[in-house]
Amino acid sequence: MVPAWLWLLCLSVPQVLLKAQPTELYVEVPENYGGNFPLYLTKLPLHHEETEGQIVLSGDSGMVAEGPFAVDPESGFLLVTRALDREEQAEYRLQVTLETEDGRVLGGPQPVLVRVKDENDQVPHFSQAIYRAQLSQGTRPGTPFFFLEASDGDEPGTANSDLRFHILSQVPAQPSPDMFQLEPQLGALALSPKGSTSLDHTLEGHYQLLVQVKDLGDQASGHQATATIDVSIVENTWVPLEPIHLAEDLEVPYPHLIAQVHWSGGDVCYHLESQPPGPFDADTEGKLYVTRGLDRESQAEYLLQVWAQNTRGEDYAEPLELQVVVTDENDNAPVCPPRGPPISIPELSPPGTEITRLSAEDADAPGSPNAHLVYRLLIPEPEGRAFELDPTSGSMTLGAAPLQAGQNFLLQVLAVDLAGAEGGLSSTCEVAVLITDINDHAPEFTTSQIGPISLPEDTEPGTLVATLMATDADLEPAFRVMDFAIEAGDVERTFGLDWEPDTGHAQLWLRKNLSYEAAPSYKLVVVVRSVVDLVGPDPGPGSTATVTVLVERVVPPPKLDQDSYEASVPVSTPAGSLLLTIQPSDPMSSLLRFSLVNDSEGWLCIEEGSGEVHTARPLQGAQPGDTYTVLVEAQDADEPGLSASLTLKLHFLKAQPVPTLLPALVPAQHLCTPRQSRGVVISGASGNSDLASGQGPYSFALGPNPTVQRDWRLQALNDSHAYLTLALHWVEPQEHVVPVVVSHNDQMWQLLVRVVVCRCNVEGQCLRKVGRLKGMPTKLSAVGILVGTLAAIGFFLILIFTHLALSRKKDLDQPADSVPLRAAV
Repeated sequence: MVPAWLWLLCLSVPQVLLKAQPTELYVEVPENYGGNFPLYLTKLPLHHEETEGQIVLSGDSGMVAEGPFAVDPESGFLLVTRALDREEQAEYRLQVTLETEDGRVLGGPQPVLVRVKDENDQVPHFSQAIYRAQLSQGTRPGTPFFFLEASDGDEPGTANSDLRFHILSQVPAQPSPDMFQLEPQLGALALSPKGSTSLDHTLEGHYQLLVQVKDLGDQASGHQATATIDVSIVENTWVPLEPIHLAEDLEVPYPHLIAQVHWSGGDVCYHLESQPPGPFDADTEGKLYVTRGLDRESQAEYLLQVWAQNTRGEDYAEPLELQVVVTDENDNAPVCPPRGPPISIPELSPPGTEITRLSAEDADAPGSPNAHLVYRLLIPEPEGRAFELDPTSGSMTLGAAPLQAGQNFLLQVLAVDLAGAEGGLSSTCEVAVLITDINDHAPEFTTSQIGPISLPEDTEPGTLVATLMATDADLEPAFRVMDFAIEAGDVERTFGLDWEPDTGHAQLWLRKNLSYEAAPSYKLVVVVRSVVDLVGPDPGPGSTATVTVLVERVVPPPKLDQDSYEASVPVSTPAGSLLLTIQPSDPMSSLLRFSLVNDSEGWLCIEEGSGEVHTARPLQGAQPGDTYTVLVEAQDADEPGLSASLTLKLHFLKAQPVPTLLPALVPAQHLCTPRQSRGVVISGASGNSDLASGQGPYSFALGPNPTVQRDWRLQALNDSHAYLTLALHWVEPQEHVVPVVVSHNDQMWQLLVRVVVCRCNVEGQCLRKVGRLKGMPTKLSAVGILVGTLAAIGFFLILIFTHLALSRKKDLDQPADSVPLRAAV
């Protein structure tokens, strides 16, 4: 918290300062006061009545009692004791204090400013009584050519010192009394518009003007003074200048005088401007200088403008123009264009083909010898002059020597000015030339004959047959892109080509299956061509290669209907019983010869041609539940080296008497022929529920009929079901009853499975034969009806013709006169 005494101190300090610095007292006294003195001016703000002190006056004049100012000790008024002159002193600064007798200050000091108020007591006067001025003909009207000077001792900035200038008279007054005009406030003398049109120095070469100066501005009263101006009319020397020519890089001391102008009038200042800005200047005498050397290549011409101006910068007349032409010197060597990328010229281009046209530049004056360029080829050409150069135009063309693709040349050309004359400046230009490739070479195979190549008949499509290689002598990669095609020898498109266009390698692939019978050999003609069109005088045809392919005949091994066969046989089966038939998968295949390989017990035999397997003797030693496996081999009758084999498994069943129960019929189902993948599911529990009761697996076997075992196949699905399918590829379409022997818990019974074998549609549905509809006629009845109808028609025709014949005969038997006459129409 701030103490209270500190607040009081802060508040009292400003009050003390304010009291220490009192406001200055301002008092105004009229100049040359004509009344009585002393003149009381103002009461001083010092309270001397309340104290015993006295007022002390001091000032910058150093006078106290004897000066022009005093203080009345009784009233405390400041008084002036005599008249004051402002021109002598314009103001007085005084200081008043209240002091004791011993000099101790009781009040003040109080500053006092006394200002003397100006009175118009001074007469204006000219700086000269007689002025002399020159006026040049051609001076613009209104442009001052002379300035009067006058002064007034009264206070500046007041009406007492506000001066006005006037022309009182003009001698002579011809040709017009108002030849001149004088600006009232500035005293600027100028030619009037009327005087500008009538001024003629041959008539009047001198004028005398009486001029007046008056104070108090535009008021009627005021002090005044007069002076005389002698004006001489002189001839106009402000005349146009002829163009000048300056050599560039002139070797002279600078600044160098090039021309001079002169204004014949009075006070003049010369002002120069250059377009574009250049190194030029003008002095006070009107001499024009160039301050440094000029470069024509930087600027060929300058337009100088010179003005004659009065002291206020106003133009006496229109500016003079001076054209400066910079003449050329041979100071610039030819400049070659920058060397660009190589110029591409296609090979086999004819002689005279223009490569480029050199265009060196010379900065000297166009059309002059300094800029006249000629060209010379410096680099020795290859044999036969591969390049030609026109010295005048700079045109470079191909010569007669042939050039090869891929060649690079760096040609040097000398450019000389002065048309190649001695002393000319020169520069060396470079031109890069590249001979580019064109597609003038056809691709060619490295080998024109390939093969013979042997392919087995069963070679899989997609097998690589051969790889062909071709080359192209062109350099440009785009021109080495090739296209391959089989042009002849493959009508069926058995083969195909794959290639990468830019590699030159083509692969010949087998696309379709081969057939020795259809085509035992192929002579394939493969052509290679350039993808880009060939150019040139003799590009040549496409190259060909012949690929010979020999097809090797392949006889496939026999293929059987199944990989293995199984059959269930009671141990009591007698000798000669047909168990099953081994069949090829394709009934139309070549003839097979069958044999048993490992019939160790000698129980079986097989028909060599038909594949029927029979029991060769009774199955003595066979036990129910045993399995007997035999290997069956089938050989191609035409190709004994080709064979196939399969396993035959026999499952032995108990030899039980034929059951006395009636066979159980299974509802009819249908199967398709030729054989499809469908079959009939047989349940062991179907048929007789008494025999099928109990637990344990079911055994299924086809009946002992050899035909049944040949045509049908039975496989166990699980412990309670079996699957019946066709064993042959083709079975006669009709209804078949297939006996199936079922064994279960020492019980045996027979199921009669009714199977309708029929032709089927694509959906596996049986196509049934449609019978004759009742009430519809048969073919025989239709024929009978047709014959009867024709007989009736014939009978009626006979009656009609007979009747007509009898009527004609009756007419012929009547006499002629008995025939009635026909009336004439």
